[in-house]
Amino acid sequence: MFTGLIEEIGIISQIKKGANSFAFNIKAEKVLKGMQIGDSICTNGACLTLIDIQKSNFTVDVMSETVNKTNFADLKIGSQVNLERALQLSDRLGGHLVTGHIDGTGKIISINKDDIAWRIKIETNHSIIRQMLDKGSIAIDGISLTIVQVFEHSFEVSVIPHTAKETTLLHKTVNEKVNLETDVIGKYVERFLTHKKEDKTTESTLDLDFLQKNGFI
Repeated sequence: MFTGLIEEIGIISQIKKGANSFAFNIKAEKVLKGMQIGDSICTNGACLTLIDIQKSNFTVDVMSETVNKTNFADLKIGSQVNLERALQLSDRLGGHLVTGHIDGTGKIISINKDDIAWRIKIETNHSIIRQMLDKGSIAIDGISLTIVQVFEHSFEVSVIPHTAKETTLLHKTVNEKVNLETDVIGKYVERFLTHKKEDKTTESTLDLDFLQKNGFI
């Protein structure tokens, strides 16, 4: 589990390609402190496992399922990636709960300056859009951000100067792909509501009346 607060920008130094998989060697220093082989590291929003660690670099494997769901196939030697170590129970949760399980990708369709911040609009598919809401949370390439507005086929976020400085987001260009992970709470709510509609055999007793009677609201 992660927070979406990026600790370091790493640089892809080597790529080994399989049939539909990759092994990335990534230059980094800060995130390697206290890390061991087998630990998880969030790389551009995807939870990957360290298979080798050196003084100033590490290696991760990227399986075919991850390749298909992310923008990893577009990465090249020299590409920058956002890095975050797994959350410790004693840490402050400054962002939001990020699992590192990418839902899919989006395409940047505009980047506009807005006083001290930047507004970035991203187009994606309906299955991802329907799990979003205005002022909700979204992880973009592993960065915890607040959604400003949701549209039919896109959404917009605002990036403050600190986030712009500490992440790769403003190094992106229009039409470039980004990895997306929606808020995990929204997924469970959507699943509950969808399952309730589809299940015609069992009548659920979990409704507003039930919650009020039992003191939940």
